[in-house]
Amino acid sequence: MAEKKKGKAITIEQIASPIRRPKEQRATLIGLGLNKLRRRSTLEDTPSVRGMIATVRHLVRVVDEA
Repeated sequence: MAEKKKGKAITIEQIASPIRRPKEQRATLIGLGLNKLRRRSTLEDTPSVRGMIATVRHLVRVVDEA
């Protein structure tokens, strides 16, 4: 089996509520592992994760890029 390379990690925090937002934005937050205010999620820094963050950039904040 091929080994996965460990890349950089990115930590994001939800800073706004998804109430009165489109379903796609709510689903994106859940996909990022967020669903309540002040929750943090650490994910692998990939182009797909960056795209998801860009989609809900008004609801999340990048805390740490390591």
